[in-house]
Amino acid sequence: MINKESTAGRAVRVTFLTGWLIVTVFPLYWITITSLKSPGTIFSPSIAYWPEHFSLANYTGLFSKAQFGVYLTNSLVIATVAGAVATLISLLSAYVLARFEFRSKTALLMAALVTQMIPSFIALGPLYMLMTELQLVDNRLGLTLVYIAVCIPFCTVMLRGFFENVPDALEEAAMIDGCSRLGALFRVLLPVMQPGIIAAFIFNFVNCWNELFLSVTLMNSDANKTVPTALNGFISSFNIDWGSMSAAAVLTIAPTMVLFAFASRYIVQGLTSGAVKG
Repeated sequence: MINKESTAGRAVRVTFLTGWLIVTVFPLYWITITSLKSPGTIFSPSIAYWPEHFSLANYTGLFSKAQFGVYLTNSLVIATVAGAVATLISLLSAYVLARFEFRSKTALLMAALVTQMIPSFIALGPLYMLMTELQLVDNRLGLTLVYIAVCIPFCTVMLRGFFENVPDALEEAAMIDGCSRLGALFRVLLPVMQPGIIAAFIFNFVNCWNELFLSVTLMNSDANKTVPTALNGFISSFNIDWGSMSAAAVLTIAPTMVLFAFASRYIVQGLTSGAVKG
């Protein structure tokens, strides 16, 4: 009876996971197939909408008719710089919150968490006025600074959990051997926390790569637009360029998929090590 229940349970789990996989992968399949159709056959009633003739016209059109290469470069530079700087700042602030006791510590942690509950579009008006006063509207540096500020709170709370899992004895031993506190942090603690740091950077990178509201608000010229802004531009009042949008979506998704494929081991290690204290 136990074996039958176990077999039935496995069958249910396999069926559920298979259905979930199909639901998850189907949109990616649909976007990819649509991007490989010629513009006039996107809605052709073929079997499973499989294209009779594959075409790269949608992809070539992205780079010949639009400055999609510029958009990709802008997104890559902004997301990488913002993710790296936000991770470094969050690393230092998380270390302070994990290792030192001071009066406003709990208030700072609560403030960092509360900011994640506020939708970003609520602050678009005041933020735009501030960036206008600083002359950073339609400026890649300005958008990078905004992304850094947005990523720091949650990343700080996340990295604080990793620091609390590292024994104090490690840095104390390093300081006894002559290291300064910063030396113990960068020479001893950082190698131990490598999975958590990589997970935090990927979290920041993906957030910056996919962000739309701030980019649309602060970026106006084609030379400074990012990929999400470019995708939004394929939707007009009377038409949607499905072919170009699908091709752009595939090129947008590809970098994050490659990033997760190569760094999945670090992400799993980082999230599990930061989730359990002790």
